Amino acid sequence: MKIDKKAIKDLAKLLDETDLNEIEVAEGDQVIRVSKGGGAIPVAAAVPAAPVSMPSDPTTPQAASTEAPGNVTGDHPGAVTSPMVGTAYAAPEPGAPNFVSKGDSVSEGDTLLIIEAMKVMNPIKAHKSGTITQVLVENGQPVEFGDVLFVIE
Repeated sequence: MKIDKKAIKDLAKLLDETDLNEIEVAEGDQVIRVSKGGGAIPVAAAVPAAPVSMPSDPTTPQAASTEAPGNVTGDHPGAVTSPMVGTAYAAPEPGAPNFVSKGDSVSEGDTLLIIEAMKVMNPIKAHKSGTITQVLVENGQPVEFGDVLFVIE
């Protein structure tokens, strides 16, 4: 499912303007629900997720090359941001190598990590080809909608 970040931001703005707590929009089999209480969570109806094993102890982050975000924002052209609230996993299963590390070359569409939200594993893919110059999330770390996860240059 292609995530329309502008639509989610517009829905979030509408929530603030109308004092609503939640809004849901559906188009075909795609549904986007934005809630003040839990952030924005894109939901794909009737789309099975690829099975992925979760770490045995998700509260213990495994080593991931991270850097202070500095001035990197979601507006940065190479920023890969979280499209949802959830837990980030850098590898497909415990003990497996990370999908990517700092300095790795990636192609558009490559899986960078997985975000688990509501028991569904959601692959986060590269929006462009390039080199991973910053890794701003650790394995097992909770992430919010819009958090910058990687920078691709």
